[in-house]
Amino acid sequence: MPLVRIDHSDARTNPREIATAIHDAIVEVYGIPERDRFQVITARPAATIIAEDAGLGFDRTDPVVIQIFTQRGRTDEAKQRLYAAIAARLEPVGVAGQDIFIGYVENGPQDWSFGFGRAQYVTGELAVPAPASGRE
Repeated sequence: MPLVRIDHSDARTNPREIATAIHDAIVEVYGIPERDRFQVITARPAATIIAEDAGLGFDRTDPVVIQIFTQRGRTDEAKQRLYAAIAARLEPVGVAGQDIFIGYVENGPQDWSFGFGRAQYVTGELAVPAPASGRE
């Protein structure tokens, strides 16, 4: 159950396509259910997004900053596949590879509440998701 925050400039006119591309990549690589979708999309003035090259020697033109909050336990290889799938799905909707910045944050079942002030994974109202077999 990832929570995905997507920040992009208000010059981008297709935020839903960007969000869907990211979600589809997560479904493909991690095998989560299609309706397990939690995304917050924020358009902001381009001047409020600063994302330089971190010393890699390229320029960004219109960055899309993606934060993925999810349960810990996925392998580094699975994360690499996810990053590649996100880039592959974003290119057709107009996001260049150099404009993609992903921050990946892991946590545990006690760190989620889906409503009513309860941690449903801890109370047993929801089963803690296990990585999909064959995808990790």
